Amino acid sequence: MPKLFSSVKIKDLESRNRIVMPPMCMYSSDSEGKANSWHFIHYSTRSIGGVGLVIIEATAVEPRGRLSDRDLGLWNDSQIEGLSKIVEEVKKHGAKIGIQINHAGRKCGADEDVIIAPSSIAFDESYKTPVEMTKEDIRETVDLFKEAASRAYKAGFDLIEIHGAHGYLINQFLSPLSNRRTDEYGGSLENRARFLKEIIQAVRTVWPSSKPLAVRVSAEDYAEGGNHDTDLAGIINMVKSEGVDIVHVSSGAVVPVKMKVYPGYQIKFAETIKRITGLCVIAGGLITEAAMAEEIVQNERADMVFMGRELLRNPYFPLNSAKELREEIPWPYQYERGL
Repeated sequence: MPKLFSSVKIKDLESRNRIVMPPMCMYSSDSEGKANSWHFIHYSTRSIGGVGLVIIEATAVEPRGRLSDRDLGLWNDSQIEGLSKIVEEVKKHGAKIGIQINHAGRKCGADEDVIIAPSSIAFDESYKTPVEMTKEDIRETVDLFKEAASRAYKAGFDLIEIHGAHGYLINQFLSPLSNRRTDEYGGSLENRARFLKEIIQAVRTVWPSSKPLAVRVSAEDYAEGGNHDTDLAGIINMVKSEGVDIVHVSSGAVVPVKMKVYPGYQIKFAETIKRITGLCVIAGGLITEAAMAEEIVQNERADMVFMGRELLRNPYFPLNSAKELREEIPWPYQYERGL
């Protein structure tokens, strides 16, 4: 039996297979950050197509935490209803569903007068220069993550993913390239991990211990003086006892450097983090073929494989891939005549 199509259980989440649809921003919300018919169709289609775990796009914990003016949000209760309808429909077709909660920090692309970051350093000339966060700002932002997690629970999600990658606020604290603070939130690896640790602690007060919690990380900064995979493994080991179950491994984007990308370019980082932390790992990076995904999980390089662009092109990739790997999985009965 292909391992890619075997189930995997993490706490009370049991995914029917090891294919993950990662968070990919749709930039399709209204100015109020609410989910709409596009999001409903987009995510439920991937569940019909056989994905095991769907993770909804980066969802902001406050308006100035958005990547753009059209990002989803979870900063007020009015945003719960639209998300809960997506949750219900995705589950109806067999997939499990999570949501990624995020704050853009200095990479805020929304129309906000003041943006915040660990240090007053702009990402590049196209972004505003952020205001360095005070300790009160830090406490308030931790509370925003907690409140968003509480709303995610009310919406019925199976999993929460804290976005600590791609150069957004948590990643800005983690990387020495963007964190120049001299207080207890900067300097050493342990200090730079403090903000993430406090967010995990706060989220776990409202997110049940029976439900898994994931953290997405950029395991390589691709720049001199930046973080590498062993650094991120060390950070995860510092915070995992607070309730981390899954590490979703990505890379880059904390500073504007050109990355060399190719199929599987991030898998070696995932292997390192899995080996050092002992946690369940989701890996990927331009994976487009079932055979390559099967190799990754069969050789225990990761526990699950994310496929982003491929699932944009082909919502039914899992159903078609099962045939390629000679595994029989049930198709929606409405589509059986197409077999």
